[in-house]
Amino acid sequence: MMKIIVDSNIVFSALLNPQSNIGDIIFNAEGDLSFYTCEYLREEIRAHKDKLCKRAHYTDKEFDELEYLLYSKITFFSESTIPFEFWQKAAGFVRYIDMNDISFVTLSLFLNLKLWTGDKTLMKGLQQRGFENIITAQEILDSRI
Repeated sequence: MMKIIVDSNIVFSALLNPQSNIGDIIFNAEGDLSFYTCEYLREEIRAHKDKLCKRAHYTDKEFDELEYLLYSKITFFSESTIPFEFWQKAAGFVRYIDMNDISFVTLSLFLNLKLWTGDKTLMKGLQQRGFENIITAQEILDSRI
């Protein structure tokens, strides 16, 4: 089984288009994939719910049902359970990219799992700083064949 950290970029993509490759990977993953993220993601989804509903033309009920299904596919970790040294290390990677992504990078380091992000700036910046624990949608799709 492949275990993967998902960030808000991936989850927003799945919510906006459940029929996309990203949506298919998350919503139709059975025993071959499991997804992890941090509690911060719930806050981000709540903060952007209206914008997501408007963009995808969802009613509140439709969005809530999709969000519930999505949450059933992801294991959430409380950031408070991660030791400080992982936060320090992650800060070194994201400091000059986007500090809003620190929770996802920290969780990736803590669990030693690949981070799945669609954020090209984040991906490139992390790789330039020596963080190679990243996976792409194409790599996930290729592994399922």
